[in-house]
Amino acid sequence: MLGLRTAGRLLMCTLGVTWALAGAAADFPAPRQGSWVARDFKFHTGEVMAELKLAYTTVGDPKGEPVLMLHGTTGSAASMLTPAFGGEMYGPGQPLDATQYFIIIPDAIGHGQSAKPSDGQRAKFPRYNYDDMVQAQYRLLTEHLGIKHVRLVMGNSMGGMHAWIWGVTHPGFMDALAPMASQPSEMASRNWMMRRLIIDSIRNDPDWKDGNYTTQPKSAQVASVFFGVATNGGDLAYQKNAPTRERADKLLNDRLAAPFRGDANDVLYQWDSSRDYNPSPGLERIEAAVLAINSADDERNPPETGIMERELKRVKNGKLFLIPASEGTAGHGTTGSARHYTQALREFLQSVPKRGM
Repeated sequence: MLGLRTAGRLLMCTLGVTWALAGAAADFPAPRQGSWVARDFKFHTGEVMAELKLAYTTVGDPKGEPVLMLHGTTGSAASMLTPAFGGEMYGPGQPLDATQYFIIIPDAIGHGQSAKPSDGQRAKFPRYNYDDMVQAQYRLLTEHLGIKHVRLVMGNSMGGMHAWIWGVTHPGFMDALAPMASQPSEMASRNWMMRRLIIDSIRNDPDWKDGNYTTQPKSAQVASVFFGVATNGGDLAYQKNAPTRERADKLLNDRLAAPFRGDANDVLYQWDSSRDYNPSPGLERIEAAVLAINSADDERNPPETGIMERELKRVKNGKLFLIPASEGTAGHGTTGSARHYTQALREFLQSVPKRGM
């Protein structure tokens, strides 16, 4: 836990340089946003960036038990503050009550307000991967926030994969891990094939111009919509919401007509960063208790493969909470609604001893 001096210094700093996030749920403390520059950041490629900007959001008092929360691909800290997630997690009496916990939510490299290709380097930006993103998060916590141990590392989708990497690369840093909508195995099968379709559609678009476009290539939006329909939403939920061709057409047309706020280079890098994800060889190194949370209708991580059961056998203290599929779940997107697992998370944390605080 943060010492009182460090906590006080951090609180004064955040009050001075951050702002309360607009639209946050009223039942937990106002989120505050900050940023820090990691000097001479070395990527796995050997490239060094003299100044790597890392943005982050915090919820709660810095004197509380630290919790690291990690967002998904194309998202940012804001995606962990929605009523469906933060509104079910950080309020009084909820599993991560912000009067007891200090929640830190970094914007991963390439996302949100952290350094990314669209800041100016475009396709010359270092080709980061998940290991780089976790290393940046580690430096943010240890060098800037002065945190040496956290109660929990929890993440959704890409953030869930980051959580697995955290457990393997920094095994003594946390008491507990809660990776969601992810698997601790090599990026492969449909999950990777669909990601490659996004990457290739952008790179093969004549309007991309090797990343030096003046107007956004349309392929980025079309490919992203295609990916979302194919790998997110849930079979039962889609059948309920689009049971006729007309309803299906409307749903698709609405998505295609929606404003696309992403940048093609950013999108390409975001999905490409998962290319060499594979924590499997190091699972025996995990010391934390693990509660893996997945949905039975997750299109990217289908439980029928048996991968999770196989890999969890190699984790000293790991178990799976599988959310049953229904018309009320959303496939890979199910874990964005914390109501499905708040009780399981609460019971899990109550069972995990505190160490290293």
